[in-house]
Amino acid sequence: MTTSPTLVWSPIPSASQEISQKSRSTAAFTLMEILIVLAILGLLVGLSVTKLGGVLDGARINTAKIFINDSMKAPLFTYKMQTGDFPTTEESLQALLVAPANKADRWQGPYLEVNGGKLPLDPWGEPYMYRFPGTHNKGSYDLWSKGPDKVDGNEDDIGNW
Repeated sequence: MTTSPTLVWSPIPSASQEISQKSRSTAAFTLMEILIVLAILGLLVGLSVTKLGGVLDGARINTAKIFINDSMKAPLFTYKMQTGDFPTTEESLQALLVAPANKADRWQGPYLEVNGGKLPLDPWGEPYMYRFPGTHNKGSYDLWSKGPDKVDGNEDDIGNW
């Protein structure tokens, strides 16, 4: 018959138990270390959000430029070819969607595809401005956005001039 070793409980920890307890206590982070890491992460997030805001503003300006200089050019010139001239300031860009009363016989639109029958707004939620005859483009039309400040007639306006 073989005897199995007997386990004896001792209140005094063995050397291996002491080493494992010490390594566990030194492997943990202190509250101060955690707070420092959180502060650094907060600073990094704040910096990246600030930079992202500048990127979004640049994208809005580019979107307005593309709409004014590219997207609206074909509808306005098609309107001019079929009706004889650009829409007047009073007719506005709405003439691209609905025939003006004095040009209904020549109007073959709509010249602009829009959702819900409403003209698109600029990236800042404002209507695009239109004038014919133009003051910047003599003999043609002026089309512009009031820009980020939403105020007409200052240096941040985005136009086709």
